[in-house]
Parts: sequence; C-alpha cells; structure tokens
Amino acid sequence: MMEIKRVFDILDLYKSSFVKNDVLSSKVNKSWKKYSNEDFINYSNWVSCALIKMGISQNEKVAIISNNRPEWNFCDYGSQQANVVTVPIFPTASKHDLQFILNHSEAKLIFISDKSIYEKLVSLEKELPHVQHIVSFEKIDGLLTFDEFINLGIENDCFEELQRIKNAILPSNLLTILYTSGTTGVPKGVMITHHNLVSNVLACQDFAPFKSTWRALSFLPLNHVYERMVCTLYLYKGISIYYAEGLETIGDNLKDIKPQIFVSVPRLIERVYEKITATGEKLTGVKRKIFDWSIRLAHRYELNNKNGSWYRVQHKIADKLVYSKWREAVGGKLVCIASGGAALNPKLERVFLCANIVCLQGYGLTETCVVVSVNRYGEDNIRIGTCGPVIEGVAVKIDSESGEILVKGPNLMNGYYKNEVATNEVIDTDGWFHTGDVGTFVEGKFLKITDRIKEIFKTSSGKYIAPLMIENKIKESRFVEQSMVIGEGEKHASALIVPSFVNFKDYCKENNIEWTTNQEMSKHDALKKIINDHIKNVNKDLAPFEQLKRCQILSSDWSIEGGELTPKMSLKRKIIKEKNVHIINKIFAIEEE
Repeated sequence: MMEIKRVFDILDLYKSSFVKNDVLSSKVNKSWKKYSNEDFINYSNWVSCALIKMGISQNEKVAIISNNRPEWNFCDYGSQQANVVTVPIFPTASKHDLQFILNHSEAKLIFISDKSIYEKLVSLEKELPHVQHIVSFEKIDGLLTFDEFINLGIENDCFEELQRIKNAILPSNLLTILYTSGTTGVPKGVMITHHNLVSNVLACQDFAPFKSTWRALSFLPLNHVYERMVCTLYLYKGISIYYAEGLETIGDNLKDIKPQIFVSVPRLIERVYEKITATGEKLTGVKRKIFDWSIRLAHRYELNNKNGSWYRVQHKIADKLVYSKWREAVGGKLVCIASGGAALNPKLERVFLCANIVCLQGYGLTETCVVVSVNRYGEDNIRIGTCGPVIEGVAVKIDSESGEILVKGPNLMNGYYKNEVATNEVIDTDGWFHTGDVGTFVEGKFLKITDRIKEIFKTSSGKYIAPLMIENKIKESRFVEQSMVIGEGEKHASALIVPSFVNFKDYCKENNIEWTTNQEMSKHDALKKIINDHIKNVNKDLAPFEQLKRCQILSSDWSIEGGELTPKMSLKRKIIKEKNVHIINKIFAIEEE
C-alpha cells in the first residue's frame, strides 16, 4: 500500500488500491445513497475548487456544523486539499459556544446540515463578523445549497492550481482545530496537524484484522476526534462507511448493513446489555434457566482459554443456545466494537468477550489526536478492565507523586489555538502532555485509568473518594441511566441517580403498576426499593469510607441539550451540582444517626 503523509493522500489510494461503489453511504428517503471512490474524489476536488472560487485563502478557516453524512467528508477532504483549516462543531453546541468558536477561529465559511442550525446562526448574525458564506446540505430558502456550491467548483477549472497547492502542503501543516467542549470554562481549540492524525492512523492500522471488504457503521459525531480518527482509519484500510440516521436507529441499521466494526462510547454498549438482560428476564421456564446460566457462565469468562476444558464444553452449548442470538441482534457479522470516551465496565467487557462480541477498549484525548493505548487483536494483547498496550511511537509515563498519566509522541497536538498560557499549563518544558487522568500499568504493559485528578475529592474525615469507579458500579443496574457521586468536604459519600425511565416503565407493565409521569414515578416505592437494594450490593464491595449513605433519585434526565453532559456523554459535574444544589444541601443537612 502506498505511503500517506497528509490525510488527503488517502484519496490517491482510491485511484490505485480500492475500487468500491459504497465508500460512503447514508440514508436518503429511507434508502441507502452510496458514493463510489470516483464520487469521493470528484466531490472533494469540486469542494476545493469552489472554496478557491469563493476566495477562501490558504490557512483560513471553514466550519462544519452537521450530522454524520458523506457531504461532511467531501467538505473535509476538499478543504484539506486547498490548505484550508476545518473547524468542526457539534450540531448540539449552545449558542454561547457557537458564538465563541466561530469568532475565536475567525471562520469565513460555514457548512451546515439543516434549518435548525441555520436558525441558531441567524439569532447570532450580528455577533459573527467574520462569517461571509453559509452553505447548506439541505435546501433552505435564501441559502447557497451544497449542490450549487459544487457547481461552482465544477465551473471553476482550477485543477492545476489545486495540484500546486497540494504539492506544497507539508505533514506539519495545520489540518483542523477541534474545540473541546470540556466540563468547565470556555472551549479550547486543539490544533491538529496532518502528521498528528496520520501517525495515529498508521499506529492503529493493525489493532483489528481489517479487510477492505468490511463495512463500518458510524454514529458518534464526526466532529469529535474519536470518530473522525477511526473513520480516517476506515478509509485508509478501504472499509466502507455507512452513517446511521441517528442514535435511535442504530439497532435497525446494524441489522440492515451487518457491519464488521463500529465505534461506541460505553453508555451505548451498556444499553445493548440492558436490552439483552431485559429480554432474558421476560423468559420463563427452561428458557429462563438457560439464559440465567449463560449469564453466570459469561461472568466467569477468562481470556486465553484459562477456564479449562469443561468450561469450553459449557461455553459451546451456551454459544449455540444464547450468545449466537446476541450476535445476530448486532448484525451477525460483527468482528469488534472499539470503545472509548469513558471507562467500559469490566463486567460488560467480560460478558461480551465471552459471547464473541469483542470490545476493544482504548484511551486517548483530543489533544493526543486520540489514541494513546488500545486493546487489540493478537497474542496476549487484551486485558479486561484496561485500555490495552500503548501504541507504537507514543511514550507514556506515570507521575510518581500524583499518579497522573503523561504522554509524548507524534500524535500530540501543536497546542491550543491562540492560547499559549493554556498550552504551557498542560505541556511541560520536556514536552510531556499532562492528561489530568490518573492511571497505572497492569503487568507493566496494559494501561489502566483509575480516575480524573479533578474529580477525586476528599471527605471531611480526610479520605479520598474516586467517583468514577463507584459510578460505574451504580450503573450496573439496568434501572440506572446515570449517576454522580457527591460528598466533597462532607462526612460521607452519596449519589445523585437518574433512573432509566424506559426500563422502569417496562417493569411497571410487567407488574401491573400504573404509569403516570416521570416526576411521580421517580418517587414510587417500587423504584426506591430497586435502587436501594442495588446500592446495598454496591456498598458491599466498597471500603467503609466510600460507602454511599443517602442516594437521591432524580425526576429528569441529564442531557447534552440540558447542559449536564458533554457531547461524548461525560458528566458536567459543576453544572449538575448547581442544578441540584437544594437536593444536595438536603442530603448533607441530615445529621448522622
């Protein structure tokens, strides 16, 4: 395979190595619209020429605010070739963040997907002095459509000029600015070069047995470094990418396209498991006994055939009767799921590995152009509960005093855009990036994340609480959607719990409990008993000072739109505390009995 040095060099692979009619696909009017390798190249070239025609100069910025769709890639690769820097933005970004990012980056042109985004921009029109053009993928009255924009590129025969621009682009050139949503403060613009992304793609190209005949389902936002890097890897390996219509259609899309791989965050994997267990709980008689036995068997699963020959016999039976049906539910051809963005519960990882649904957990940050370490195929390269071995070319060390993970390598960002102070705060004079994550090495090889430095807190008795581990244990119940451990400076730890109203509603149907509203049902004695019994079990595995004394069930979900979650579904702890200050005060106002 030809060597790539700039990300857009991947397009040349599709001239020489891969001929496909479905390089990129998305649903249009309930049918898959497919784009071939020739389409991909042509559209990217037309975008380049249209940008030049509209007077967007080299190193100027264009924003992409859109759901996942082929046009996203055309704009990305077309901008790259014209040496124009992309600024991808979450479609769900608040007006405050949108205004800050567009002004801070000085984006001259914005690609948008639909009217809802345009309405946000219209409301900010007077506060966006740098924006000169808006191009919409969907038809909006008064706006330049993507088709009209492409026609500009077709009419502007600039291929000789474009080739000169491409030839002069170095691997060290700025590729994109990714603004981190963060859990506090204003977004910071992470500067990623071609070399950063290419080095990460090449280092990860063998973590699974990739084949150009594979299909991948993509549903995490492309503007996040995680999905963008993996989709770049897919394209480099000739894997066809199918974009899901939305999170709610993932199940149907899996059955439809039967992918070999997809990337997920742990919460979505947890939901798959919850559906599996909920289905099992509806079974009766012998079928229920077989299901429960298969779950117990999966909880005992060990890698590398360590369970012994009798276990293998049982596993073969369970696989035929139960696990094979789980694989069919995710398309039947799945080779692996790449998991990242947060810690994957080891219990789920073990269960899915047993069912031959391989979850490869990795670790990384936007600032490291994502992957630092990852579990992978190959002899003895997976350890449950870890993020796998560090990838080739990247160095990791653990700070001896704080336990913080420090990273150095070719994937490390060029710094924060227009923010030297913030850059110097995270990259020391020796070039080590301070991640803010606490971790350790298992067996001297497998990186394990134990918490975030900023999230560890101390109770009034001086004991340190690492909330992530406890929160993951709380979420093992299918009746818990989210949880946040609290208790900084207090006598004990407690938790705020968002119940899974969907699963509790199913429980109510099965037990003839009348459903009213989320508000009322959050106070129902049946839910309280389920949650309290679960917390008692969680406490059994915790040290006395970690145990949860008074947990409060909340009546409304945490969401990205509501501001409680980041786009990758991490908790915005400060905002959650502010929104629930009266509840928290009440929890800790009660004197110890």
